Amino acid sequence: MSDCLFCKISAGEIPSKKVYEDELCYAFHDIAPQAPVHFLIIPKAHLASVSAVTPDNCAVVGHIFAVIAKLAAEMGLDSYRVVSNIGAQAGQSVPHLHFHVLSGRDMTWPPG
Repeated sequence: MSDCLFCKISAGEIPSKKVYEDELCYAFHDIAPQAPVHFLIIPKAHLASVSAVTPDNCAVVGHIFAVIAKLAAEMGLDSYRVVSNIGAQAGQSVPHLHFHVLSGRDMTWPPG
């Protein structure tokens, strides 16, 4: 999608602090971190949110979660939270599927 912020970031059109990249996904540090470790991981293919996941495109979500586990292990994270907001009321500000990975502090419950 040509006007999507995260599509532009994954394409290298907008600078970011890259954590990881492969042919299916891109991970980068959040510009307003909410924890000592806070990065986002997105599919390179544009999907608006979790609600756009279908049987035809769901493999990328499994791949993303495998990458999250790999990155967490490489970073030495033994405890972390993975969050995806769906829709404006839930706090989704960029309409591109993304997962926040947060660690390095106690996480409270319920969130937000």
